[in-house]
Amino acid sequence: MAGKLIIFSAPSGSGKSTIINYLLKQGLRLRFSISATSRAPRGTERDGVEYYFLTPDEFRARITRGDFLEYEEVYQDKYYGTLKSEVERILAEGDNVIFDVDVVGGCNIKAFYGDRALSIFIQPPSVEELRRRLENRGTDAPEVIESRVAKAEYELGFAKRFDKVIVNERLETAQEEALETIRTFLNT
Repeated sequence: MAGKLIIFSAPSGSGKSTIINYLLKQGLRLRFSISATSRAPRGTERDGVEYYFLTPDEFRARITRGDFLEYEEVYQDKYYGTLKSEVERILAEGDNVIFDVDVVGGCNIKAFYGDRALSIFIQPPSVEELRRRLENRGTDAPEVIESRVAKAEYELGFAKRFDKVIVNERLETAQEEALETIRTFLNT
């Protein structure tokens, strides 16, 4: 049986990666679609595990070859994208694919796969709370945080284009809501 696709998008710092990691442990035959990026690894991130790390030139060459299902230059020379080969490999094995993508990428994947995909937007309770979470994460300089907050205000306008919006005010509640939504989708 062919797998289905679960798309997660959210502003940076909304908690989507934490929710996805929780869902991957729930026995739903979900396999993470590893995105490609041209940004440098953070902390202990490893190539082929959290992301496929490419140089900006390598990323642009793969765009030209048509290797991506979707991609976006999120910041100057900071590309993110979903390799077609990664998605096709997982679906061919009969598993469900879970995506962690930018809002534009999420909308593009949903448009490509239609009803075979469920798109979920993780929304912070407020922009102020999002800023606090980004500051507490301790991985970004103040100017990067300001850039992420400005982008978040733009991204929040995409929420209505997703099948489901989950407000992550309390992590455990958001995780349970995501789990129930996905269980329902996979059984239909």
